Amino acid sequence: MSNTQIGTWLAMASNHFVWHPFSKANIMQPLLDVTYVTATDDYQLALKFENGECRAFNMRPYLTKRPFGPLKDIAVFKLARVENGTVTWPGDLDISPETLYDKSASSLC
Repeated sequence: MSNTQIGTWLAMASNHFVWHPFSKANIMQPLLDVTYVTATDDYQLALKFENGECRAFNMRPYLTKRPFGPLKDIAVFKLARVENGTVTWPGDLDISPETLYDKSASSLC
């Protein structure tokens, strides 16, 4: 098993678990793949994760950061799709499922 230290995250690629030392429970959390995405006109992503949970992610704060600048064009933003368990856009843009889950709010499906 190969472990790689990435900032404060310890990624264990062999079993898809991550550990974050600042989590309240301080336990291993399973990585959840995104199974569905819809991009809205107000730069929100409506997401569904493999555990069946629906969440809403606000993409606006990321639009001024690299590499997400092209997503300011709403037509490009709305091309969001699910690939390999995360949200992607044309031009090899993607955002990690961990970020999508951790920085989103629970929503109705």
